[in-house]
Amino acid sequence: MKDIEIAQQAKMDKITKIAEKAGLSSDQIEQYGDYKAKIKLPVKENSKSGKLILVTSINPTPAGEGKSTVTVGLGDAFSLLKKKTVIALREPSLGPVMGMKGGATGGGYSQVVPMEDINLHFTGDMHALTTANNTLSALIDNHIYQGNKLHLDQRRILWKRVLDINDRALRHVVIGIGGPTQGIPREDGFDITVASELMAILCLAEDIADLKKRIGRIVIGYTTDKEPVTVAQLGVTGAISLLLKDALKPNLVQTLAHTPAIIHGGPFANIAHGCNSVLATQTGLKLADYTLTEAGFGADLGAEKFLDIKTPVLGKTPDTIVVVATVRALKMHGGKPKNALKEEDLSALTAGYANLQKHVANMRRYNIPVVVAINQFSSDTEAELKHLKELCESDGTPALVADVWAKGGKGAIELAEKVSQLCEEKHDFKPLYAPEDDLQEKVEKIVTQIYGGANVVYGTKALRQLKDFKTLGWDHLPVCMAKTQYSLSDDPKAIGAPRDFTIHVREFVPKLGAGFVVALTGNVLTMPGLPKVPAANEMNLSNDGIISGLY
Repeated sequence: MKDIEIAQQAKMDKITKIAEKAGLSSDQIEQYGDYKAKIKLPVKENSKSGKLILVTSINPTPAGEGKSTVTVGLGDAFSLLKKKTVIALREPSLGPVMGMKGGATGGGYSQVVPMEDINLHFTGDMHALTTANNTLSALIDNHIYQGNKLHLDQRRILWKRVLDINDRALRHVVIGIGGPTQGIPREDGFDITVASELMAILCLAEDIADLKKRIGRIVIGYTTDKEPVTVAQLGVTGAISLLLKDALKPNLVQTLAHTPAIIHGGPFANIAHGCNSVLATQTGLKLADYTLTEAGFGADLGAEKFLDIKTPVLGKTPDTIVVVATVRALKMHGGKPKNALKEEDLSALTAGYANLQKHVANMRRYNIPVVVAINQFSSDTEAELKHLKELCESDGTPALVADVWAKGGKGAIELAEKVSQLCEEKHDFKPLYAPEDDLQEKVEKIVTQIYGGANVVYGTKALRQLKDFKTLGWDHLPVCMAKTQYSLSDDPKAIGAPRDFTIHVREFVPKLGAGFVVALTGNVLTMPGLPKVPAANEMNLSNDGIISGLY
C-alpha cells in the first residue's frame, strides 16, 4: 500500500484532543479545521526538563534513508512506552514535493497527518514567507524608482525574489524593462522560498520582538559607496513583520498513532540552516518529557548547523543524537548501482559503511551520545542487517534495527529504550568552533573536522568579501555552509567517505538578520530545477476531491 493510501485510511483524532494530550488547552490553539491548529504564543513554562533527541542521517542517496520516517516512528515508540512525547519537524517545501521525492511527512505507518494538507498549502506559512519576501523586493525597487534616497547601487542588490517551487528559468532574470514607467532595469534572480533569509529568521526568532529586530538587520544591498543598507534604513521593518505574524506561530498536527507533532519552518540544509523553528522545539521541550526533532539531509549539513547555529539560540543541546542509515543507501555509497540494490552484497555494505562511520565520528566529536538507527527495508537480508550492526558495534556504536515503515512505533521499541537510556548519560557539549573564531577559521574547521577535507580554496570574490566583512565587523558570525547534500565534499559524485579533498568557496552572502554568513561552495544552487520526470506527473485529483500520487 502507498503512503498516501495509508494516510487517507487513518482515523485522526480532533486537534483539540491532540492539544489536550500535548498539555495545551483549547484557548491556547487556533484551529485550522478539525485536524490542524496554530499554537498561540508564548507557551507557559512548566516544571519539566524535557529531553531533546536530534535525528540526523548519512548523506542521502536515491535509495532513500527515511530520516523523517524514523523520527515519527521513534516518537510513536516513546508514546507506546508511556513517555509524554512531542515530535518537532520541518514543513515540506512544494519544490521537492512536486519535484524529485514527492511528499515529506514520513512513510508507511510512521507518518504525520493530514499528509496531503501538510505537503501542500498547510496553514499558509510558505505563502506568507513568499509574500513577505517579495513585498520587500517590490519596496526595494520602488525606492530606487522613486528617487533612491538611500543611494542603493542597483548592481549590488543582495535581496532576491523567491518562489516555493523549483523553477530554473528564474535563477537569473532582468527586471524593469519596457520603458520609464516600468521601473529601473536591473539584473535580479529568484531563490526557492526555503532559501530566503526570512525563512531562517522565522526559524530562529524567539518572539515577535526578536523577529522584528532580525528583519530590521537584513542587509538588502550596498550603496554606490559600498556601504551596507538594511531593511530598517528602508523603513519597512513593521510591514514585513506583520506579514509573518501568524506564520510565527507553530503548527500542531498528529502522527498516525496520535502522537502530537509540531511542524514549523522549513529551511533547506544544503543552502540554509536546515532546522525547524526554535519556537517549535522550545514548545515541545516545555510540554513533553521527550522532544524528537530532525535536521535536514546528512549530519555534515543539518546536524552541524543544528549544533553550531541553532543550539546557541535554543539554549539546549541534544541529549542523544540518532544517525539514520539504510542497508540500501550504504550499498550505494559502497559503489552498488541502484538497480542492483536488492541483491545481497556484504562487501558493498562494508565499503559504504565508511560514510556512516564518518558521520557517527562527527557527532561524537560534539561529546553527545550517539546511536545508529538502521531503517529496515523489505529487501534487506538478515545477513546484511546483522553485518551492519556488527560494523557499528565494532566501533563502539550501539545500532538497532527500526522497522517503522511497516510497524510504526512498534518497530522501534528497542531503539526508543536505548535512546531513553542514553538520554540519562551526562555529557559536556563541545561546540565545533568558538564565537571569537573568524570566518576563515570557522569554514576551515567545518571542512577539515566535519567533511574530512584537506583545505579550502577561496575564489577571488570570496577573498575580497573576507576583507570587506572584517572591515564591517561581520567576520565573527557563525558560518552556514551551502554545499551539495550528496557528498561530504562539494562534488556530488564523490560518495562514500572521500578524504583530503579541497572545498571551493566561491562567494559569501551576509545574512545579518538570521545571524550568520552563508558560504556558497562548489556549484550549489539556491533555486533547484525539476527532474526529467517530476513527481508532479504522477499526481491527480479525482472528481470527488481525492488526491492521488502524492508520494
